[in-house]
Amino acid sequence: MAEGPAPSEKAGTKARFPLSSAVEEGAWAATVLDQQDGVVSLQLSTPANAPIGLYRLSLEASTGYQGSSFVLGHFTLLFNTWCPADAVYLDSEEERQEYVLTQQGFIYQGSVKCIKSIPWNFGQFEDGILNICLTLLDMNPKFLKDACRDCSRRSNPVYLGRVVSAMVNCNDDQGVLLGRWDNNYGDGMSPMSWIGSVDILRRWQTSGCQRVKYGQCWVFAAVACTVLRCLGIPTRVVTNFNSAHDQNSNLLIEYVYNKFGEIQKDKSEMIWNYHCWAESWMSRPDLQPGYEGWQALDPTPQEKSEGTYCCGPVPVRAIKEGDLSTKYDAPFVFAEVNADVVNWILQDDGSLCKSTNSQTVGMKISTKSVGRDEREDITHNYKYPEGSPEEREAFKRANHLNKLTDKVETGVAMRIRVGQSMNMGSDFDVFAYITNNTAKSHTCRLLLHARTVSYNGVLGPECGTKDLLNLSLEPLSEKSIPLRILYEKYCECLTESNLIKVQGLLMEPDANRYLLAERDIYLENPEIKIRILGEPKQNHKLVAEASLRNPLPTPLLGCTFTMEGAGLMEKQKIMDVPDPVAAGEEVKVRVDLLPCHVGRHKLVVNFESDKLKAVKGFRNIIIGPA
Repeated sequence: MAEGPAPSEKAGTKARFPLSSAVEEGAWAATVLDQQDGVVSLQLSTPANAPIGLYRLSLEASTGYQGSSFVLGHFTLLFNTWCPADAVYLDSEEERQEYVLTQQGFIYQGSVKCIKSIPWNFGQFEDGILNICLTLLDMNPKFLKDACRDCSRRSNPVYLGRVVSAMVNCNDDQGVLLGRWDNNYGDGMSPMSWIGSVDILRRWQTSGCQRVKYGQCWVFAAVACTVLRCLGIPTRVVTNFNSAHDQNSNLLIEYVYNKFGEIQKDKSEMIWNYHCWAESWMSRPDLQPGYEGWQALDPTPQEKSEGTYCCGPVPVRAIKEGDLSTKYDAPFVFAEVNADVVNWILQDDGSLCKSTNSQTVGMKISTKSVGRDEREDITHNYKYPEGSPEEREAFKRANHLNKLTDKVETGVAMRIRVGQSMNMGSDFDVFAYITNNTAKSHTCRLLLHARTVSYNGVLGPECGTKDLLNLSLEPLSEKSIPLRILYEKYCECLTESNLIKVQGLLMEPDANRYLLAERDIYLENPEIKIRILGEPKQNHKLVAEASLRNPLPTPLLGCTFTMEGAGLMEKQKIMDVPDPVAAGEEVKVRVDLLPCHVGRHKLVVNFESDKLKAVKGFRNIIIGPA
């Protein structure tokens, strides 16, 4: 038995063992199950800590054919989450089914006040995906530098997690995806257009392992999830809302605004509306007890780790405890969920004045529920309850002095409220809601701005503004100031994230006080309706019909539906819709599905047009016996 291009018994990638009459636990062994008509049936057992990969099984004859060796065949060895001795053992059958065997799921996007689920086809068991995942391992720089050592380390999910995290992006190697965040995707695919990992991985392979254009955080995380599940490692995609990108490791995100409420880009760090990464389940014998379990892995290229664009695996428990000395990249992940936000107002004389702001980093950390198409909030895995003694201790351990500083209350508060209907194509109102809890009057200036924004916090053009120079706040009073946002103002500059950031800056010049409030608004896309024509029975052909009604006051051009589903289609199908689609008009397409086996399948659909981007829908299809 041998694995890799340079198998070695010393490295654990080669083993010799005799045929035996009984299986030996924890070792390579082969037993004869049956022998008749010149055919021998063998049962092969492997040690739980054997490196994963493609093996060659040979038979060495000791009699009659002195020195002869026959290749019996090849097999692929994967991690086994059902084996208690395996480093990825998970003792819940429901979780094993969800995090290793399930080929479809959801990824969460939107804003902290409006969380949206997008369906995703992981497709780890689709034709050719395993071979692509093994190719990905063989393209990593550590393999190219020393194949024997790299293959021997493939028994360790911690090592493999770092390899996959690095290889899903192409920043240091011939990895899978090129990231782009500037909304210029004409020479590739918009990150919002993907609905599964299979098409991405197949494109990478068929192009000779050339980078696929383009990915953003959820695409990187989803492809990593596919690869790791395919290799047998329990994995899930998580989304962190209000996710900090701390560039200088001080656990502070600092924004600098001018007196007109405009952010100074060259002086400011970033908070992403949301950021996605993967979590994988594994033991951590390299760390202290208690750090086994879920490990955060982030393949989105943000900061280098040991000279390479990868992140993790770091125990989620270590983040919760504020143990920033833990391998790998604990300070960066801790900041993503726990950084403090400080806003500075730049004065005319160049000095900075600190403003009051209640924005919280690391909220509604979300993943798909086990066995259900619902969101599970796992924030408690990363953080203790706000203000609890355990949270205080975690901040002390992390030396997070900013979070331990008492906040100053001014007696005046402001927050942004929204109306009921905020659908794509509509006009709507937002409100600055101000309360004066003091016993005296205040005369203030209120600046309200609405700007389109990408999910990673990059602001676009203005689409609404209001400037009230002398706003009077009576003692113990409340005021609600409306701002109208028009479709004609945001339609040309809205990104595929469907997000608008509304900021309010309340200034009291006499007291040199500033109060900042903001809210990210997600505009709802229209619903894609999916019907199944015919009764879903095993091995019977089905037809799926997808339809969508144009919600915009203008016609749509260049419309396409894209469909894929594990077990339902051989490959992704793209269907064009004749132009134009008038305002209020409904469009429909139909596609033939494969006869498939009994069970639960998910059909994923994406709609694109010139003015309506990345509208996603799904339909569960329950196949019954024929």
